Amino acid sequence: MHLRYRFRRWLGARIRSYRAYLNEVATVGPRDAYASKFLLFGEGAALMAPQGVIYNEEYLSIGAGTLIGPNVALTAGINGDQVMLTKPVVRIGEHCIIGRGSHIIGHWSIELGDRIQTGPYVYITDQNHGYEDPDQPIGWQNPSVDPVHIGSGSWLGANAVVLPGTWLGENTVVAAGAVVRGRFDNHVVLGGVPAKVLRHWTKESGWQSGPRV
Repeated sequence: MHLRYRFRRWLGARIRSYRAYLNEVATVGPRDAYASKFLLFGEGAALMAPQGVIYNEEYLSIGAGTLIGPNVALTAGINGDQVMLTKPVVRIGEHCIIGRGSHIIGHWSIELGDRIQTGPYVYITDQNHGYEDPDQPIGWQNPSVDPVHIGSGSWLGANAVVLPGTWLGENTVVAAGAVVRGRFDNHVVLGGVPAKVLRHWTKESGWQSGPRV
């Protein structure tokens, strides 16, 4: 039994080492051939391995120094052969960090500024299912599209959801699990379902509870 345990530890260490090596090799940088498929793949940017679903790269822009975490889905449209009407459909600015397992699913315009960080499993989309016809399945009805903008310096907590039509100002905090839709000023803390302003900042008074009045 002791020998079996020692062998298990030896084998486990080598499997972990090999897996780490594979992930390192599979990480995509700006000088890799795959990076040339993107509209922009900035210097120092990286798609960490293992990558999630990524397609229509020619409509995706990733700024310099931005790190896209493992298993992140990053797409334009609903399939890899779709011709989009805007370019870029998804723009991620410079020096951003997109947490593992997050989804950024664009159809018209999703724009992230610079120095944005997200926790894991954040979901951002600019398209929603329609439900106007009560006699038709929701998935068969025409979707609606509304651009999304996330201001520079913002932080989105784990499992936050950003819905179509959202405009976030700079240095915005979105609490974990919040569902955000609407227009919000700079320097606010959002939380809840639906998300509301929990705190705001002014030059005169600093951080205050609740929304600006």
